[in-house]
Amino acid sequence: MPTSLTINGTAHNIDLPDEVPLLWVLRDEVGLTGTKFGCGVAACGACTVQIDGEAVRSCQVALSDVWGEVTTIEGLGAPEAMAKIQQAWVDHQVAQCGYCQSGQIMQAAALLAENPSPSDAEIDEAMQGNLCRCGTYPRIRAAIHSAAGKLKEA
Repeated sequence: MPTSLTINGTAHNIDLPDEVPLLWVLRDEVGLTGTKFGCGVAACGACTVQIDGEAVRSCQVALSDVWGEVTTIEGLGAPEAMAKIQQAWVDHQVAQCGYCQSGQIMQAAALLAENPSPSDAEIDEAMQGNLCRCGTYPRIRAAIHSAAGKLKEA
């Protein structure tokens, strides 16, 4: 029996086994390739999406365990909010290879939705499960602070 999922505001009927990871549903079935495969064990954060606003590792969430609306990097936030986060990433030259960036941005967006003025320690704690093989962590922190300021101005 197909599973009904709402992804980025659009309903999808998915006819796959219950144990298929959400990551592969998004990439292979729905065609949303912004969510990346990194490690497959929820240790790197490249596959981060949001379910009902909570940042989760889609490689470890089975299709049958999805509990609410799924948001991927392609559907993240109001265009203005997403533009502010993306611009902060550009302004601080966060991305080098770029592979982890959709997961980093999804995690940062969840943090800013929950805490619009995070401290360095709160950013570090929230982002600790998102690995950047290029080591741009100080830039990521600076971009989150910058995005937080721009979102407050709106």
